[in-house]
Amino acid sequence: MSNGGKSHLGASGSEPLPVVIIGNGPSGICLSYLLSGYNPYVKPDAVHPHPMLQRKLTEAPGISIVDQDLDYLSEGLEGRCQSPVALLFDALLRPDTDFGGNVESVLTWKHQKERAIPHLVLGRNLPGGAWHSIEASMVTLSQGDWMGLPDLQVKDWMCRKRRGLRNSRATAGDIAHYYRDYVVKKGLSHNFMSGAVVTAVEWGTPERSGPGARDPSPLFQVNGFVTAKDQSQRPFSLCARNVVLATGTSDSPARLGIPGEALPFVHHDLSALEAATRAGTMSPSSDPVLIIGAGLSAADAVLYARHYNIPVIHAFRRPVDDPGLVFNQLPKMLYPAYHKVHQMMREQCILSPSPYEGYRSLPEHQLLLFKGDRQAVFRDPQGLQKVFGIALVLVLIGSHPDLSFLPGAGADLAVDPNQPLSAKRNPIDVDPFTYQSIHQEGLYAVGPLAGDNFVRFVQGGALAVASSLLRKEARKPP
Repeated sequence: MSNGGKSHLGASGSEPLPVVIIGNGPSGICLSYLLSGYNPYVKPDAVHPHPMLQRKLTEAPGISIVDQDLDYLSEGLEGRCQSPVALLFDALLRPDTDFGGNVESVLTWKHQKERAIPHLVLGRNLPGGAWHSIEASMVTLSQGDWMGLPDLQVKDWMCRKRRGLRNSRATAGDIAHYYRDYVVKKGLSHNFMSGAVVTAVEWGTPERSGPGARDPSPLFQVNGFVTAKDQSQRPFSLCARNVVLATGTSDSPARLGIPGEALPFVHHDLSALEAATRAGTMSPSSDPVLIIGAGLSAADAVLYARHYNIPVIHAFRRPVDDPGLVFNQLPKMLYPAYHKVHQMMREQCILSPSPYEGYRSLPEHQLLLFKGDRQAVFRDPQGLQKVFGIALVLVLIGSHPDLSFLPGAGADLAVDPNQPLSAKRNPIDVDPFTYQSIHQEGLYAVGPLAGDNFVRFVQGGALAVASSLLRKEARKPP
Protein backbone atom coordinates (compact mmCIF):
# COMPACT_ATOMS: atom_id res chain seq x y z
CA MET A 1 0.00 0.00 0.00
CA SER A 2 2.78 2.44 0.87
CA ASN A 3 4.23 2.14 -2.64
CA GLY A 4 0.95 2.82 -4.45
CA GLY A 5 1.70 6.36 -5.58
CA LYS A 6 5.48 6.06 -5.91
CA SER A 7 5.53 6.91 -9.63
CA HIS A 8 4.01 10.34 -8.92
CA LEU A 9 6.63 11.40 -6.38
CA GLY A 10 9.08 12.74 -8.88
CA ALA A 11 10.58 16.13 -9.49
CA SER A 12 8.47 19.25 -9.48
CA GLY A 13 9.31 19.89 -13.14
CA SER A 14 7.13 17.01 -14.35
CA GLU A 15 3.60 17.50 -15.71
CA PRO A 16 1.35 18.80 -12.91
CA LEU A 17 -1.06 16.34 -11.36
CA PRO A 18 -4.70 17.36 -11.77
CA VAL A 19 -5.44 16.68 -8.08
CA VAL A 20 -3.49 16.00 -4.87
CA ILE A 21 -5.56 14.97 -1.83
CA ILE A 22 -3.91 15.51 1.56
CA GLY A 23 -5.42 13.04 4.02
CA ASN A 24 -6.46 9.43 3.50
CA GLY A 25 -9.38 9.10 5.92
CA PRO A 26 -13.00 8.52 4.85
CA SER A 27 -13.21 11.87 3.00
CA GLY A 28 -10.08 11.22 0.97
CA ILE A 29 -11.06 7.62 0.21
CA CYS A 30 -14.55 8.60 -0.95
CA LEU A 31 -13.18 11.36 -3.18
CA SER A 32 -10.62 8.98 -4.68
CA TYR A 33 -13.45 6.56 -5.51
CA LEU A 34 -15.40 9.30 -7.31
CA LEU A 35 -12.32 10.59 -9.16
CA SER A 36 -11.47 7.06 -10.30
CA GLY A 37 -14.43 7.07 -12.68
CA TYR A 38 -17.12 5.66 -10.39
CA ASN A 39 -20.27 7.67 -11.05
CA PRO A 40 -23.60 7.55 -9.22
CA TYR A 41 -26.83 7.22 -11.21
CA VAL A 42 -30.40 6.94 -10.00
CA LYS A 43 -31.78 3.44 -10.49
CA PRO A 44 -34.41 3.49 -13.25
CA ASP A 45 -37.10 1.96 -11.04
CA ALA A 46 -36.15 3.71 -7.78
CA VAL A 47 -38.74 5.76 -5.90
CA HIS A 48 -37.40 8.10 -3.23
CA PRO A 49 -39.65 8.59 -0.17
CA HIS A 50 -39.04 12.36 -0.26
CA PRO A 51 -41.66 13.57 -2.83
CA MET A 52 -39.88 16.78 -3.87
CA LEU A 53 -36.53 15.04 -4.31
CA GLN A 54 -38.20 12.19 -6.20
CA ARG A 55 -39.76 14.68 -8.64
CA LYS A 56 -36.40 16.36 -9.26
CA LEU A 57 -34.64 13.04 -9.79
CA THR A 58 -37.10 12.11 -12.57
CA GLU A 59 -36.32 15.31 -14.45
CA ALA A 60 -32.86 14.15 -15.57
CA PRO A 61 -33.06 10.37 -16.15
CA GLY A 62 -29.79 8.73 -17.15
CA ILE A 63 -27.68 11.72 -16.03
CA SER A 64 -25.07 11.08 -13.35
CA ILE A 65 -25.64 12.87 -10.05
CA VAL A 66 -22.19 14.50 -10.35
CA ASP A 67 -23.31 16.15 -13.60
CA GLN A 68 -26.55 17.54 -12.20
CA ASP A 69 -27.22 20.82 -10.38
CA LEU A 70 -26.43 19.95 -6.76
CA ASP A 71 -27.84 23.26 -5.54
CA TYR A 72 -31.19 22.50 -7.17
CA LEU A 73 -31.33 18.87 -6.03
CA SER A 74 -30.51 19.68 -2.41
CA GLU A 75 -32.94 22.57 -2.05
CA GLY A 76 -35.54 21.90 0.64
CA LEU A 77 -33.76 18.98 2.31
CA GLU A 78 -33.44 19.01 6.09
CA GLY A 79 -31.48 16.87 8.53
CA ARG A 80 -28.69 16.69 11.11
CA CYS A 81 -26.16 18.57 9.02
CA GLN A 82 -25.73 22.14 7.79
CA SER A 83 -24.31 21.18 4.38
CA PRO A 84 -26.98 20.91 1.66
CA VAL A 85 -24.88 18.59 -0.54
CA ALA A 86 -24.08 16.35 2.44
CA LEU A 87 -27.81 16.05 3.14
CA LEU A 88 -28.47 15.30 -0.53
CA PHE A 89 -25.90 12.52 -0.85
CA ASP A 90 -26.97 11.04 2.49
CA ALA A 91 -30.61 11.09 1.36
CA LEU A 92 -29.66 9.25 -1.84
CA LEU A 93 -27.54 6.66 -0.05
CA ARG A 94 -29.81 6.19 3.02
CA PRO A 95 -33.27 7.50 2.04
CA ASP A 96 -35.13 7.15 5.36
CA THR A 97 -32.53 6.18 7.94
CA ASP A 98 -33.42 9.05 10.30
CA PHE A 99 -36.93 7.63 10.57
CA GLY A 100 -35.72 4.16 11.45
CA GLY A 101 -36.40 2.78 7.97
CA ASN A 102 -34.21 0.62 5.80
CA VAL A 103 -35.13 1.71 2.27
CA GLU A 104 -32.26 0.78 -0.05
CA SER A 105 -30.12 3.40 -1.73
CA VAL A 106 -31.67 4.82 -4.89
CA LEU A 107 -28.22 4.94 -6.48
CA THR A 108 -26.41 2.53 -8.72
CA TRP A 109 -22.73 2.91 -9.55
CA LYS A 110 -21.11 2.74 -12.99
CA HIS A 111 -17.37 2.57 -13.56
CA GLN A 112 -16.56 4.87 -16.47
CA LYS A 113 -12.76 4.83 -16.79
CA GLU A 114 -12.78 7.55 -19.43
CA ARG A 115 -14.10 10.00 -16.82
CA ALA A 116 -11.38 9.28 -14.25
CA ILE A 117 -9.21 12.20 -13.12
CA PRO A 118 -5.61 11.30 -12.20
CA HIS A 119 -4.92 12.04 -8.55
CA LEU A 120 -2.74 11.13 -5.59
CA VAL A 121 -3.86 10.65 -1.97
CA LEU A 122 -1.20 11.39 0.65
CA GLY A 123 -1.60 10.09 4.20
CA ARG A 124 0.52 9.56 7.30
CA ASN A 125 -1.22 6.27 8.17
CA LEU A 126 -2.70 3.42 6.21
CA PRO A 127 -5.91 4.28 4.32
CA GLY A 128 -8.47 5.09 7.00
CA GLY A 129 -6.37 7.85 8.52
CA ALA A 130 -6.93 8.56 12.21
CA TRP A 131 -9.16 5.48 12.58
CA HIS A 132 -5.95 3.44 12.84
CA SER A 133 -4.94 5.48 15.91
CA ILE A 134 -8.15 4.87 17.88
CA GLU A 135 -8.30 2.07 20.45
CA ALA A 136 -9.52 -0.88 18.36
CA SER A 137 -12.12 -2.04 20.89
CA MET A 138 -13.88 1.35 21.12
CA VAL A 139 -17.43 1.23 19.76
CA THR A 140 -18.31 3.87 17.18
CA LEU A 141 -20.63 6.75 18.05
CA SER A 142 -22.54 6.39 14.79
CA GLN A 143 -24.38 3.28 13.69
CA GLY A 144 -22.15 0.89 11.77
CA ASP A 145 -23.91 1.41 8.45
CA TRP A 146 -23.45 5.17 8.75
CA MET A 147 -19.69 4.59 8.68
CA GLY A 148 -19.80 3.00 5.23
CA LEU A 149 -18.55 4.35 1.92
CA PRO A 150 -20.34 4.14 -1.46
CA ASP A 151 -21.23 0.74 -2.88
CA LEU A 152 -19.92 -1.39 0.00
CA GLN A 153 -22.10 -1.50 3.09
CA VAL A 154 -20.36 -2.07 6.40
CA LYS A 155 -22.82 -4.79 7.43
CA ASP A 156 -22.18 -6.71 4.19
CA TRP A 157 -18.42 -6.39 4.60
CA MET A 158 -18.60 -7.52 8.24
CA CYS A 159 -20.80 -10.45 7.31
CA ARG A 160 -18.17 -11.64 4.82
CA LYS A 161 -15.53 -11.20 7.54
CA ARG A 162 -17.80 -13.15 9.90
CA ARG A 163 -17.95 -10.21 12.22
CA GLY A 164 -21.05 -8.74 13.84
CA LEU A 165 -22.29 -5.31 14.87
CA ARG A 166 -22.83 -4.55 18.57
CA ASN A 167 -26.23 -2.91 18.95
CA SER A 168 -25.98 -1.68 15.34
CA ARG A 169 -22.46 -0.31 15.98
CA ALA A 170 -18.99 -1.44 14.96
CA THR A 171 -15.65 -1.20 16.74
CA ALA A 172 -13.04 1.33 15.65
CA GLY A 173 -10.76 -1.57 14.72
CA ASP A 174 -13.38 -3.02 12.38
CA ILE A 175 -13.96 0.36 10.73
CA ALA A 176 -10.22 0.97 10.25
CA HIS A 177 -9.94 -2.48 8.62
CA TYR A 178 -13.02 -1.75 6.47
CA TYR A 179 -11.52 1.50 5.09
CA ARG A 180 -8.21 -0.17 4.29
CA ASP A 181 -10.05 -3.07 2.62
CA TYR A 182 -12.31 -0.67 0.70
CA VAL A 183 -9.31 0.89 -1.06
CA VAL A 184 -8.11 -2.54 -2.16
CA LYS A 185 -11.50 -3.93 -3.20
CA LYS A 186 -12.35 -0.85 -5.27
CA GLY A 187 -9.00 -0.88 -7.06
CA LEU A 188 -7.82 2.44 -5.66
CA SER A 189 -4.47 1.36 -4.14
CA HIS A 190 -2.37 2.86 -6.93
CA ASN A 191 -3.69 6.33 -5.99
CA PHE A 192 -2.58 6.09 -2.34
CA MET A 193 0.76 6.87 -0.74
CA SER A 194 0.94 5.96 2.95
CA GLY A 195 3.67 7.19 5.27
CA ALA A 196 3.61 10.57 3.52
CA VAL A 197 3.97 13.76 5.57
CA VAL A 198 3.28 17.07 3.84
CA THR A 199 5.52 19.85 5.12
CA ALA A 200 4.59 22.74 2.80
CA VAL A 201 1.95 23.72 0.26
CA GLU A 202 2.54 26.89 -1.73
CA TRP A 203 0.74 28.40 -4.66
CA GLY A 204 1.01 31.10 -7.26
CA THR A 205 -0.43 31.99 -10.65
CA PRO A 206 1.67 31.01 -13.69
CA GLU A 207 2.24 33.46 -16.51
CA ARG A 208 -0.07 33.38 -19.51
CA SER A 209 1.13 31.09 -22.27
CA GLY A 210 0.47 33.70 -24.96
CA PRO A 211 -1.74 36.55 -26.16
CA GLY A 212 -5.43 35.77 -25.88
CA ALA A 213 -4.89 32.76 -23.61
CA ARG A 214 -7.54 32.23 -20.96
CA ASP A 215 -6.70 32.99 -17.34
CA PRO A 216 -4.64 30.05 -16.08
CA SER A 217 -5.49 28.20 -12.90
CA PRO A 218 -3.01 28.53 -10.03
CA LEU A 219 -0.40 25.82 -9.61
CA PHE A 220 0.30 24.29 -6.21
CA GLN A 221 3.66 23.06 -4.98
CA VAL A 222 3.31 20.22 -2.45
CA ASN A 223 6.47 19.28 -0.54
CA GLY A 224 7.05 16.63 2.09
CA PHE A 225 8.71 13.30 2.82
CA VAL A 226 7.82 9.63 2.75
CA THR A 227 8.89 7.24 5.50
CA ALA A 228 9.79 3.79 4.17
CA LYS A 229 9.44 0.48 5.98
CA ASP A 230 13.10 0.71 7.07
CA GLN A 231 12.25 4.13 8.62
CA SER A 232 14.36 5.99 6.06
CA GLN A 233 12.85 9.25 4.81
CA ARG A 234 12.75 10.40 1.20
CA PRO A 235 11.68 13.93 0.26
CA PHE A 236 9.17 14.59 -2.49
CA SER A 237 7.98 17.63 -4.40
CA LEU A 238 4.77 17.62 -6.41
CA CYS A 239 3.12 20.12 -8.69
CA ALA A 240 -0.70 20.06 -8.81
CA ARG A 241 -3.52 22.04 -10.39
CA ASN A 242 -5.86 21.38 -7.46
CA VAL A 243 -5.27 20.48 -3.82
CA VAL A 244 -7.90 18.97 -1.52
CA LEU A 245 -7.44 19.28 2.26
CA ALA A 246 -8.87 16.17 3.92
CA THR A 247 -6.71 15.92 7.02
CA GLY A 248 -9.46 15.93 9.67
CA THR A 249 -8.96 17.68 13.00
CA SER A 250 -7.46 15.11 15.36
CA ASP A 251 -3.85 16.22 14.83
CA SER A 252 -3.45 18.55 17.79
CA PRO A 253 -5.40 18.14 21.06
CA ALA A 254 -6.74 21.40 22.48
CA ARG A 255 -5.01 22.55 25.64
CA LEU A 256 -6.12 24.50 28.69
CA GLY A 257 -3.06 26.74 28.73
CA ILE A 258 -2.72 26.69 32.52
CA PRO A 259 0.27 26.14 34.85
CA GLY A 260 1.19 22.50 35.34
CA GLU A 261 -0.41 21.20 32.15
CA ALA A 262 2.96 19.77 31.08
CA LEU A 263 3.30 17.64 34.23
CA PRO A 264 3.70 13.91 33.49
CA PHE A 265 0.35 12.87 34.97
CA VAL A 266 -1.61 15.26 32.69
CA HIS A 267 -2.65 13.76 29.36
CA HIS A 268 -4.80 14.73 26.38
CA ASP A 269 -5.84 11.31 25.13
CA LEU A 270 -8.00 8.48 26.47
CA SER A 271 -5.22 6.00 25.66
CA ALA A 272 -3.33 7.23 28.74
CA LEU A 273 -6.09 5.93 31.01
CA GLU A 274 -6.25 2.66 29.07
CA ALA A 275 -2.49 2.19 29.48
CA ALA A 276 -2.61 3.03 33.20
CA THR A 277 -5.46 0.56 33.70
CA ARG A 278 -3.54 -2.20 31.95
CA ALA A 279 -0.44 -1.40 34.04
CA GLY A 280 -2.48 -1.50 37.25
CA THR A 281 -1.61 2.07 38.26
CA MET A 282 -5.27 3.04 37.95
CA SER A 283 -7.70 0.83 39.87
CA PRO A 284 -10.79 1.04 42.10
CA SER A 285 -8.52 1.77 45.08
CA SER A 286 -6.47 4.54 43.45
CA ASP A 287 -7.08 8.27 43.67
CA PRO A 288 -9.58 9.54 41.09
CA VAL A 289 -8.94 10.21 37.44
CA LEU A 290 -9.82 13.82 36.66
CA ILE A 291 -11.64 14.12 33.33
CA ILE A 292 -11.94 17.61 31.85
CA GLY A 293 -14.55 18.27 29.16
CA ALA A 294 -18.23 17.92 28.32
CA GLY A 295 -18.06 16.36 24.86
CA LEU A 296 -18.20 12.82 23.56
CA SER A 297 -14.49 12.10 24.16
CA ALA A 298 -14.91 13.04 27.82
CA ALA A 299 -18.05 10.89 27.99
CA ASP A 300 -16.10 7.96 26.51
CA ALA A 301 -13.49 8.40 29.23
CA VAL A 302 -16.18 8.45 31.95
CA LEU A 303 -17.74 5.27 30.55
CA TYR A 304 -14.33 3.57 30.35
CA ALA A 305 -13.45 4.49 33.94
CA ARG A 306 -16.86 3.40 35.22
CA HIS A 307 -16.48 0.07 33.44
CA TYR A 308 -13.32 -0.61 35.49
CA ASN A 309 -14.75 0.96 38.68
CA ILE A 310 -12.09 3.66 38.65
CA PRO A 311 -13.17 6.72 40.70
CA VAL A 312 -13.89 9.79 38.57
CA ILE A 313 -13.97 13.55 39.08
CA HIS A 314 -15.61 15.06 36.01
CA ALA A 315 -15.16 18.82 35.56
CA PHE A 316 -16.51 21.10 32.83
CA ARG A 317 -17.12 24.81 32.39
CA ARG A 318 -20.69 24.77 31.05
CA PRO A 319 -23.90 24.40 33.05
CA VAL A 320 -25.37 20.89 32.81
CA ASP A 321 -28.54 22.25 31.19
CA ASP A 322 -26.66 24.20 28.48
CA PRO A 323 -28.53 23.51 25.20
CA GLY A 324 -25.20 23.60 23.36
CA LEU A 325 -24.00 20.37 25.00
CA VAL A 326 -23.62 17.64 22.40
CA PHE A 327 -25.80 15.24 24.41
CA ASN A 328 -28.82 17.39 23.60
CA GLN A 329 -28.22 16.74 19.89
CA LEU A 330 -28.23 12.94 20.17
CA PRO A 331 -31.47 10.90 20.16
CA LYS A 332 -31.81 9.10 23.49
CA MET A 333 -32.97 5.86 21.88
CA LEU A 334 -29.84 5.63 19.72
CA TYR A 335 -27.32 6.79 22.33
CA PRO A 336 -28.43 5.57 25.77
CA ALA A 337 -24.86 5.33 27.17
CA TYR A 338 -24.08 8.97 26.42
CA HIS A 339 -27.39 10.11 27.86
CA LYS A 340 -26.57 8.12 31.00
CA VAL A 341 -23.37 10.17 31.34
CA HIS A 342 -25.37 13.36 30.84
CA GLN A 343 -27.77 12.20 33.54
CA MET A 344 -24.84 11.59 35.90
CA MET A 345 -23.42 15.03 35.14
CA ARG A 346 -26.79 16.59 35.90
CA GLU A 347 -27.69 14.65 39.05
CA GLN A 348 -24.32 14.43 40.75
CA CYS A 349 -22.34 17.47 41.81
CA ILE A 350 -19.68 17.62 44.48
CA LEU A 351 -21.92 19.14 47.17
CA SER A 352 -24.86 16.76 46.88
CA PRO A 353 -25.31 13.23 48.26
CA SER A 354 -23.81 10.79 45.79
CA PRO A 355 -26.33 8.80 43.76
CA TYR A 356 -23.40 7.41 41.72
CA GLU A 357 -20.67 5.90 43.85
CA GLY A 358 -17.22 6.79 42.60
CA TYR A 359 -18.37 9.65 40.35
CA ARG A 360 -18.26 13.38 41.13
CA SER A 361 -19.47 16.09 38.79
CA LEU A 362 -18.06 19.64 38.84
CA PRO A 363 -20.20 21.77 36.51
CA GLU A 364 -19.22 25.39 35.85
CA HIS A 365 -15.80 24.90 37.40
CA GLN A 366 -12.73 26.61 35.99
CA LEU A 367 -9.45 24.73 36.34
CA LEU A 368 -6.71 27.11 37.48
CA LEU A 369 -3.58 24.96 37.78
CA PHE A 370 -2.04 21.56 38.48
CA LYS A 371 0.48 21.04 41.28
CA GLY A 372 3.40 18.67 41.17
CA ASP A 373 2.02 16.66 44.11
CA ARG A 374 -0.97 15.63 41.92
CA GLN A 375 -3.40 18.27 43.03
CA ALA A 376 -5.83 20.20 40.83
CA VAL A 377 -6.98 23.69 41.84
CA PHE A 378 -10.40 24.91 40.66
CA ARG A 379 -12.52 28.04 40.94
CA ASP A 380 -16.18 27.15 41.54
CA PRO A 381 -19.25 29.14 40.32
CA GLN A 382 -19.18 31.24 43.50
CA GLY A 383 -15.53 32.21 42.97
CA LEU A 384 -14.16 29.99 45.72
CA GLN A 385 -11.07 27.83 45.22
CA LYS A 386 -11.22 24.05 45.62
CA VAL A 387 -8.37 21.59 45.63
CA PHE A 388 -8.63 17.89 44.73
CA GLY A 389 -6.08 15.11 44.88
CA ILE A 390 -5.97 13.08 41.68
CA ALA A 391 -3.92 10.23 40.22
CA LEU A 392 -4.28 11.03 36.53
CA VAL A 393 -5.72 13.85 34.40
CA LEU A 394 -7.38 13.59 30.98
CA VAL A 395 -7.93 16.95 29.27
CA LEU A 396 -10.47 16.12 26.57
CA ILE A 397 -11.74 19.44 25.28
CA GLY A 398 -11.48 18.87 21.55
CA SER A 399 -8.69 19.15 19.02
CA HIS A 400 -7.40 21.47 16.35
CA PRO A 401 -6.31 20.66 12.80
CA ASP A 402 -2.61 20.88 12.07
CA LEU A 403 -2.36 22.95 8.90
CA SER A 404 1.16 24.16 9.63
CA PHE A 405 2.10 23.16 6.07
CA LEU A 406 -0.07 26.00 4.69
CA PRO A 407 0.95 29.66 4.54
CA GLY A 408 -0.05 31.21 7.87
CA ALA A 409 -1.15 27.74 9.04
CA GLY A 410 -4.35 28.23 7.01
CA ALA A 411 -5.69 31.00 9.28
CA ASP A 412 -6.63 33.21 6.33
CA LEU A 413 -8.84 30.45 4.92
CA ALA A 414 -11.22 30.27 7.92
CA VAL A 415 -14.69 31.78 8.06
CA ASP A 416 -13.34 34.23 10.65
CA PRO A 417 -9.61 34.74 9.93
CA ASN A 418 -9.18 36.46 13.30
CA GLN A 419 -10.16 33.36 15.28
CA PRO A 420 -8.47 29.93 15.55
CA LEU A 421 -9.47 27.40 12.92
CA SER A 422 -12.01 25.01 14.42
CA ALA A 423 -14.14 22.29 12.85
CA LYS A 424 -17.12 23.14 15.04
CA ARG A 425 -16.85 26.90 15.43
CA ASN A 426 -14.65 28.29 12.64
CA PRO A 427 -14.07 25.89 9.73
CA ILE A 428 -12.46 26.67 6.39
CA ASP A 429 -14.74 28.95 4.37
CA VAL A 430 -15.87 26.96 1.32
CA ASP A 431 -18.52 27.26 -1.35
CA PRO A 432 -21.34 24.98 -0.12
CA PHE A 433 -21.85 23.36 -3.53
CA THR A 434 -18.24 22.88 -4.68
CA TYR A 435 -16.31 22.88 -1.34
CA GLN A 436 -13.71 25.09 -3.03
CA SER A 437 -12.11 27.69 -0.78
CA ILE A 438 -13.78 31.09 -0.97
CA HIS A 439 -10.31 32.65 -0.72
CA GLN A 440 -8.18 30.47 -3.02
CA GLU A 441 -9.11 28.96 -6.37
CA GLY A 442 -8.12 25.32 -6.78
CA LEU A 443 -7.91 24.69 -3.03
CA TYR A 444 -10.68 22.53 -1.57
CA ALA A 445 -11.51 21.31 1.93
CA VAL A 446 -13.67 18.34 2.93
CA GLY A 447 -14.70 16.57 6.13
CA PRO A 448 -14.26 18.24 9.53
CA LEU A 449 -12.10 21.01 8.05
CA ALA A 450 -15.21 22.16 6.18
CA GLY A 451 -17.53 21.63 9.15
CA ASP A 452 -18.74 18.08 8.33
CA ASN A 453 -17.93 16.10 11.46
CA PHE A 454 -19.57 12.70 10.92
CA VAL A 455 -18.47 10.06 8.39
CA ARG A 456 -22.08 9.81 7.29
CA PHE A 457 -21.95 13.39 5.98
CA VAL A 458 -18.34 13.82 4.81
CA GLN A 459 -19.19 11.96 1.59
CA GLY A 460 -21.33 14.88 0.43
CA GLY A 461 -18.24 17.08 0.39
CA ALA A 462 -16.45 14.50 -1.75
CA LEU A 463 -19.41 14.53 -4.17
CA ALA A 464 -19.29 18.34 -4.39
CA VAL A 465 -15.52 18.37 -5.03
CA ALA A 466 -15.75 15.61 -7.66
CA SER A 467 -18.57 17.46 -9.43
CA SER A 468 -16.53 20.68 -9.45
CA LEU A 469 -13.36 18.99 -10.72
CA LEU A 470 -15.23 17.13 -13.47
CA ARG A 471 -16.69 20.44 -14.65
CA LYS A 472 -13.20 21.94 -14.69
CA GLU A 473 -11.93 19.01 -16.77
CA ALA A 474 -14.81 19.49 -19.22
CA ARG A 475 -13.84 23.16 -19.67
CA LYS A 476 -10.19 22.41 -20.45
CA PRO A 477 -9.19 23.20 -24.04
CA PRO A 478 -8.45 20.18 -26.27
